[in-house]
Amino acid sequence: MMKTIVTIGGSNSKSSINKLLAEYSGSLIKNVELVKVDLNDFEMPLFSIDIENEQGFSEGLKKLNAIIDTADGFIISLAEHNGVYSTAFKNAFDWLSRINGKVWREKPMLLLSTSPGVRGGQTVLDIALGRFPFMGANIIGSMPFPSFFDNFKENDITNSELKERLFDLAINFEKAL
Repeated sequence: MMKTIVTIGGSNSKSSINKLLAEYSGSLIKNVELVKVDLNDFEMPLFSIDIENEQGFSEGLKKLNAIIDTADGFIISLAEHNGVYSTAFKNAFDWLSRINGKVWREKPMLLLSTSPGVRGGQTVLDIALGRFPFMGANIIGSMPFPSFFDNFKENDITNSELKERLFDLAINFEKAL
């Protein structure tokens, strides 16, 4: 049976470079079904225990959680906003954790981040590396991808060192599925 990999770009930007990187990385994995999550497709209110108590879980959240349930693995690339997760990602993450505290279901994960800057979202990546294992992530590999617009052109990685590193991570991730 074919494995299902869910890709998530941790941003709600319509032109998200993190969504691009996650989906590109997913395309490196052979013989899998890729489910490409766009956070814009899952409407949910700003997390509040009061809203949860009064209204329960939104249909958008239930839909996203059902996709998470079907995953055999995750490729996530996080956007960094002021040194932390984007609001859109954090909100979805908070809501998902209310349904299942092990959000990532102990499934293999390739965890990435990118930005236009030279650190490539290293700060948010460090936060996620510290937090995600407590939330059920089995992180097989991780890397920041620096200077996105200099190193990724025409849907391909132009920096050979970064490309080799990501390919190696993809091979290890594929083996863990």
